[in-house]
Amino acid sequence: IHVELTDAMKAAIVARAERLFRHEPHILMLRVDVERDHKRRGRMFVAKGKVEIAGPDITASTGSGDAYVAIGLLIDKLDRMLRKRATALRRKRHAGDIREHSTNEVLV
Repeated sequence: IHVELTDAMKAAIVARAERLFRHEPHILMLRVDVERDHKRRGRMFVAKGKVEIAGPDITASTGSGDAYVAIGLLIDKLDRMLRKRATALRRKRHAGDIREHSTNEVLV
């Protein structure tokens, strides 16, 4: 079921996966699986990815007729998920900031 990864495909995965480390430099493990879907007619590739980080792991899956396109879509999806997680953590960290409190209160 799994596709034999060529050197070019491995290089493409590594090159695209480097941008995931922009949002989360503490990634413990990144796993990318590429398989050919035999259940559908025609040629369909499914790329599955799992990012292990501190906290809940992030998993995603995409499909396309071309293996390289499926890998690109998978990395894009994982990148969006990591960016969303980083933004949420940043907002949570600054939620108690004193500058956000209302200054409309009048002291008597």
